[in-house]
Amino acid sequence: MRQHVNPLSRFFQLPLELPGPEALFDDPNRPIHLDIGSARGQFLLALADVQPEWNHLGVEIRRPLVAAAQRDRDAREMQNLHFLFCNANVSVQGWMEALPPDRLQRVSIQFPDPWFKKRHQKRRVLQPALLLAIAAALQPGRELFMQSDVLEVIEPMVALTELSGCFERPEADPRPWRGPSPLPVQTERERYVLDQELPVYRVLYQRNTTPLPSVADLEQRWERVDNPAENTPTP
Repeated sequence: MRQHVNPLSRFFQLPLELPGPEALFDDPNRPIHLDIGSARGQFLLALADVQPEWNHLGVEIRRPLVAAAQRDRDAREMQNLHFLFCNANVSVQGWMEALPPDRLQRVSIQFPDPWFKKRHQKRRVLQPALLLAIAAALQPGRELFMQSDVLEVIEPMVALTELSGCFERPEADPRPWRGPSPLPVQTERERYVLDQELPVYRVLYQRNTTPLPSVADLEQRWERVDNPAENTPTP
């Protein structure tokens, strides 16, 4: 199976109306953990088992992986877990906006696809609009966790998050990267990397009380930071 799809293609730009918690979980009042880019779903299948007090939702842009993960979920009759096919940057914002206050309490983005080339920046999973939608849905103190084994992937995610001003790291966390994951289960990629004795770059953020900037304002600031050479005046 191809490891990448182009999220900017016309097919993946069609917005999907995602079902609410009442249609996804047996008890919709449990706090929700949203995993963006859940892949084959093995991480959430294990996490939902050890954290039954949470509802867990995985969203993934590769439909065959979603179908396989949902089959495993159905076979295990796990009522606090669901997987949905969608482009997170197109369909998740409206879903988060419709949630009751403080229902979403944790968001994770783990080992996203590496789009290295400058012309592929818009294909990165964490775009300004999605970050601000996450910030709007999280109450102060709720968590955004990100990790990758590729510095060129995680560093722009960290830079964008900190540029927004909407998140802070726990005081006890070391810089630039925290050590252990705050989650009790490892992803398949995480286990593979650690088995190779390679580094995993992790950062945990908590929503603060700073008001959200506008999407246009954050996009403009991010463009200046992410493309400094293109925004330098010609002497």
